[in-house]
Amino acid sequence: MAELSRRALLAAGGSFAIGAWPGISHAAMGPNDKFDLLVRNANVLDPSQNLSGKRDIGMRYGHIEEIAPTIAPERAQRVLDAGNKLVTPGLIDLHCHTFPYGSAIGIPPDELLAHQCTTTTVSAGDGGAHNFPAFRRFIVPAARTRQFAFVHIALGGLVSFPVPELFNIDFAQPEQAARAVAENADIVLGVKVRMSENVIARHGIEPLKRAIAACQMSGVPAKVMVHIGGVQDSALMTQILDTMRPGDVLTHCYSGAPNNAGQFTNIVQEGKLLPAALAAKRRGVVFDIGHGGGSFDYTVAEAAIAQGCPPDTISSDIHVFSANTPGMPYLPWVMSKFLGMGFTLPEVVSMATAAPARVIARIPKHGTLQVGAPADLSILEIVEGPVSFVDTRNNTRQGRMYLKPVGTVVAGVASGRPYQSPFSVR
Repeated sequence: MAELSRRALLAAGGSFAIGAWPGISHAAMGPNDKFDLLVRNANVLDPSQNLSGKRDIGMRYGHIEEIAPTIAPERAQRVLDAGNKLVTPGLIDLHCHTFPYGSAIGIPPDELLAHQCTTTTVSAGDGGAHNFPAFRRFIVPAARTRQFAFVHIALGGLVSFPVPELFNIDFAQPEQAARAVAENADIVLGVKVRMSENVIARHGIEPLKRAIAACQMSGVPAKVMVHIGGVQDSALMTQILDTMRPGDVLTHCYSGAPNNAGQFTNIVQEGKLLPAALAAKRRGVVFDIGHGGGSFDYTVAEAAIAQGCPPDTISSDIHVFSANTPGMPYLPWVMSKFLGMGFTLPEVVSMATAAPARVIARIPKHGTLQVGAPADLSILEIVEGPVSFVDTRNNTRQGRMYLKPVGTVVAGVASGRPYQSPFSVR
């Protein structure tokens, strides 16, 4: 038998780690078998399969077993009545900070369930090569939430926050980051680098070059997540966009934060979208919101969208500081802001489910409610009526509705009642 390539072996290892054994499907239900959990009276919305309307959802062994207009409650061991509230594929937060005790800003991911209904989170560079093993060993196994991560190009990640991690460029070590990516390829998506001037000083494009080099050296498919917001000068912003590869993620894409000199050097300058931004969008760079406490500006977003750069993914950049800001960047609230900007409910849900799942690309049918998909559901209430939103630069906008978190199911287990016995994560 031919020897497996290193890439194939790592890919297979990642599948085993997340429960998707190659070539093996879940067991078919017999006539007397019962669903582990049945969610009834759900107002289902799954943009991945253009599914909308009242459905019941039967789950077994951590996967969606059946979705139908009606399923008899006696067919299930436990029943959760959704009360005609909105039920979507489990929300996926592509940019948040969920490494408590190891980074200076992390929140335990399960503490976000009540506020975000997130079934999957991505730690956006909390850990670097030197402390990522602690995230893997202690944080990931302790949470019910599915977790993935970007490894920071800086050795210690965000452990020194608010002290900038890359004023000393020697902390950016491609070889060490590459090793962390390769050895954790089942949960690591690539490398994070923060490119704003208040993080990298005057090191120009070099931190991004090192992050890309780490991805290439790892020998596995890996993306770069690039944080922007007040970069050194306009020329550097264009250089960053030109350097990014298809599939790389531009987070804080609508930041309006100024650089150290007070200049606005993001993708929209003097009301005009940079040609390099449109070119990056067209070649497949992922435009991610990453709202946070200082990284979303309505005026930038509106100009960029009008000129051809709508978002691809909606993420929160939630952490211990941003969570306390007036912009309230919890994921459903950020989604609600885009409803207020004219995006449809299916578009907004897709940008927080199927779209980030494609970036993660680790679990079959992730971000959907298809039969055989992970039994991850978010239950939300659509609250109609006037609502006021504020961005991170004190610009306000009015909306007509918002999404309110209600409940979460991860791998077929409800957060709260009905409790499962024996209780298990996955």
